[in-house]
Amino acid sequence: MRLGSGTDGIERIEAFFRGYAYDPHRHDTYAFGLTLSGVQSFDYRGARCDSLSGQAIVIHPDEVHNGRSGIAEGFRYRMLYVEPRLIRDAMGEHGKALPFVSSAVSQDRRLVAAIARALRDFDAPLDSMAVDDLMQRLADALLALDPSAASPRPMRSDVAALEKARDYLDAHTAEGVDSVRLEAVSGLDRFALARQFRAAFGTSPYNYLIMRRLDRARRLLAQDLSLADAALACGFADQSHLTRQFRRAYGVTPGRWRALQSRART
Repeated sequence: MRLGSGTDGIERIEAFFRGYAYDPHRHDTYAFGLTLSGVQSFDYRGARCDSLSGQAIVIHPDEVHNGRSGIAEGFRYRMLYVEPRLIRDAMGEHGKALPFVSSAVSQDRRLVAAIARALRDFDAPLDSMAVDDLMQRLADALLALDPSAASPRPMRSDVAALEKARDYLDAHTAEGVDSVRLEAVSGLDRFALARQFRAAFGTSPYNYLIMRRLDRARRLLAQDLSLADAALACGFADQSHLTRQFRRAYGVTPGRWRALQSRART
């Protein structure tokens, strides 16, 4: 078992077990899991559950469960433990109660994607904007599976506030931008801003900032700046952070992209 990076109210672990894993116990957090290999078996709410590779797990606060391998070869998984207050805050006016998903094992695409996203970059630091983006995705996935927890009030958009937030991100691409600052600039709370921003611009404030940083990185790489210097100039934590985000966005590493650009010029 090993711990990944976390932050206030969030913990991430990865583990591998053969046979018996753990006794009946309960958490005071949501436990979101992703089975990476094998069969992850556990007893939950009076029934046996089996999670296969690529399937998601949702265990609600204060619900007793245990754990074991469903096959002799064992199982590997990652878990994300989230304090309920973070889900409640992420729902904002869209939620009237904490959502409850009756099935502990799920193949729902939206839920699997949200959990997988929260568990990738396992050792990378979690900054506030990234956390807000992850919590909103989880909250929305849970609300989609439990409509009874959702509020019927429609979403309203504050166009002027959204433009202020976008202009601020454009002007501070290379700086450390956090959710508190965006709240002050826009006048909207972070989760209202995230939902309205996505509806208006097709992506979250966090993803928008990453893409603007990558735009700048491509320009600098085309000028033959080193990867390390480009990462620093564009607001990435380090060269590996730039490489992960670049490859995720464009399907190639920064070095490969620069080599292709150089070949095209010749």
